[in-house]
Amino acid sequence: MASTLDSVAKLSDQKLKIEQYKAALTKVLDSGSAQQCRQFIDHMLSDAVPLVVSRQLLQQFTQDIKQKLPHDMHKEVATFALDALQPRVVSYEEQVTTIREQLAELLEDEEDWAKAAKVLAGIDLDSGMRVLDNEYKLRQNIKIAMLYLEDDDAVSAEMFIKKAATLIASCKDSELELKYKSCYARILDAKRRFLEAATRYYDLSQISTSDSDAGIKVGEDDLDQALTSAVVCCILAAAGPQRSRVLANLYKDERCARLPVFSFLEKVYLERILRRQEVEAFAEGLRPHQKALTPDGSTVLERAVVEHNLAAASRLYTNIFFAELGQLLGVPPANAESIAARMIAEGRLQGSIDQVDGLLHFETDMEGLKQWDEQIASVCNQLNNILDSAADRGLPVFA
Repeated sequence: MASTLDSVAKLSDQKLKIEQYKAALTKVLDSGSAQQCRQFIDHMLSDAVPLVVSRQLLQQFTQDIKQKLPHDMHKEVATFALDALQPRVVSYEEQVTTIREQLAELLEDEEDWAKAAKVLAGIDLDSGMRVLDNEYKLRQNIKIAMLYLEDDDAVSAEMFIKKAATLIASCKDSELELKYKSCYARILDAKRRFLEAATRYYDLSQISTSDSDAGIKVGEDDLDQALTSAVVCCILAAAGPQRSRVLANLYKDERCARLPVFSFLEKVYLERILRRQEVEAFAEGLRPHQKALTPDGSTVLERAVVEHNLAAASRLYTNIFFAELGQLLGVPPANAESIAARMIAEGRLQGSIDQVDGLLHFETDMEGLKQWDEQIASVCNQLNNILDSAADRGLPVFA
C-alpha cells in the first residue's frame, strides 16, 4: 500500500491523482487492515500530498470509516488519526471535528462517559477558522455536560452548562432548550444546591401538552419523575422561609397527591415531627449523591430531617432544654445546640440560646399578630362611629 500511495503522489494530473487516491482509500477500507489505514493517514499528512488534496481525501476517509470499519478497529483508527492530526489541527479542523464526534459515539456506546466527554471537549468551538452557528455550539456543550453527569462529575458538567447558558437565549429549538433545563437541574441536584434544583425540576414538571406542538415530546412518566425530583430536592434543602415557599407550591399542586412521596411531603409541609421509620422509607428512593456524608459526618437527609424537626419543635415549644431537644432530634445535646445556633445565625430560625441554663428559647411572630388585631379593632371602631353618626341623624340603621 505504501508503494501504491507513493506512485499516486508522483502523478502530475491533479484530477487523476484524486481519483487514484480515492481508489486506494477504497482498497484500504475493504482490506479491513488497521495498519493500512494508519499508512494512508500518514501519507495524507506527508509533504508529498498538497493540503487541498489531503483535506478532501481525509474528509472522505472520516465519512467512510464509520460505515466500513468494525467498532473496535474504528476506535483504534480514529484515535490514531487524532494523534496524527493534532500538530496540524488548524489545517484540518473539519476533519478532526468529524473524527471526534464519531469517536465520542463509540465511547458512549461503551459507557465510557468521561472519555467521551473529553473527546468532544477537544473540539474548538471558538475557532476563528470556521464559522459555527450558536445552536451547534449549544448542542455540543449540553452533550458534554450530560456525559460528565453520567460519570457523576458535576463540577466539569457545570463548567460546560455555563458555556451553554451564554447561548441559550438565541436557541429556537424547543427540545434542545428542554435538554438544557433538564441538565442544569441535574447539575444543581448533584452539587447539593437542592432548593435551586427543586425550583428547576418543578418548572420542568409544568410543561403542558400544548408544548408538544413546538416539537417537545414529553411523556407523563417524565413529568411525574421531574415532579418527584422537585419534591425530593425540596425536602433535602436547608430549612427556612425560601424552602417553605417552594414546599407550599408543591403541596398545593394537585399532581403531587398521586406521588408515592406525598405522605412524607405532607408531614414536612405541615411541620410535623418526622419519625425514624418514615425517614428510612423515604431514604430508599434517594440517589447516591443524595445520601452522601456532610462534613459533620451526617448524611444530607439526616441533616435536613434534624433541621426540619427543630423548626417543627419551634411550633410546639416556647423553650426547651438542649438535653430534651437532643432526644427529640436523635442527636447529642451539643450537636443540637450547634445546629440551632447555625440556623439562628442564618436567619432560618427565630430564637435565642441561654448557654448558662442550656436552654433554647423560640420566638414567635407576635408583633405581626398584634398589628393584625389592632387593624381589625380599628376597622370595627370606625364602623361603629359611622353607625352612631347615622343613628344621630335619624337614618335607619340595621344591626
